[in-house]
Amino acid sequence: MAKKFADLRAQMTPQAREQADEKTQTMLAEMPLHELRRARGLSQKMLAEALHVQQPSVAKLERRTDMYISTLRSHIEAMGGELEVIAKFPDGVVKINNFAELA
Repeated sequence: MAKKFADLRAQMTPQAREQADEKTQTMLAEMPLHELRRARGLSQKMLAEALHVQQPSVAKLERRTDMYISTLRSHIEAMGGELEVIAKFPDGVVKINNFAELA
């Protein structure tokens, strides 16, 4: 018989719950585009309609490993987000702002 997640979580030690929460936050902070779309509750068809393209175009875009920043920005904005480009260095991070106003 299947158990409810809430019941299983209640049986976890506080330390195990904390570790699970940290793992969840890590997983939510980094994900491929198709998982991000799903997490936002959108189908490829819904996103295609927002982007004014056909559904196969969304599927193709989600499989790409290289794309224009403007293409990625449009995809993210269609999901209700905002794209920021961040460069990470050993001594800190820098937000790259010359892509902010591209249209």
